[in-house]
Amino acid sequence: SLQAGLAVLLKAERLFHSSYHSQAVHIRPVCRVSNCLSLIQDASCLAVSWELRQTLTVVFDTFSSGQGKKDWSLFKMFSRTLTDACPLASQSKVYVDISPKNKEKELLEVTPPPASLHEAIVQGDKRTYAVYDLLSPSLFNTSRSLNVQLKWKRPQDSSELPIPVLHAQRYVSGYGLQTGEISTLIYNTHPYRAFPVILLETVPWYLRLYVHTLTIVTKGKENKPS
Repeated sequence: SLQAGLAVLLKAERLFHSSYHSQAVHIRPVCRVSNCLSLIQDASCLAVSWELRQTLTVVFDTFSSGQGKKDWSLFKMFSRTLTDACPLASQSKVYVDISPKNKEKELLEVTPPPASLHEAIVQGDKRTYAVYDLLSPSLFNTSRSLNVQLKWKRPQDSSELPIPVLHAQRYVSGYGLQTGEISTLIYNTHPYRAFPVILLETVPWYLRLYVHTLTIVTKGKENKPS
């Protein structure tokens, strides 16, 4: 049902009006061993179950859609707020990245104040996340809905956009099957560290790709794919 939990945010006109969205369904066999699930390692498994995992990834360009403002909220992005948790969910949490860009001054303000924080190392940098547990009874005590908002405490330069350590862009050049090309550029702006990258290219079904025309260039030198 789309009437409870995080599913209430799945509003079609909002999701499909985003900069990027991807839906995926993952199905894999798992072996039941001692009432625990583990990947099948050999043929000795006697009881096999199937695990279904559905994911939805959405990227909103709130900077351009918000008239140059970096502030955002759940209501601005989805036109809805969270009212309760899914009754069938064993976990239902919202994580908000509140890592300050300036290490000396806290520039970000998130409301309502989170009950807990979570810290993790992402691409070599320490990140801080505000955690909202929809299964916590105290979350909806003060308000009947949860509208997470993130604001900047002082005005920021609208032209100053943070550049992520890893970012990419893709463009199409030429036309037709002979001169048409798809180019994907991946950038690593870290001053000294290299990162493993997995690239998944999604192309329309009507676009025919020839693998023998694939070229990979790193720092001006061509790497022949295996």
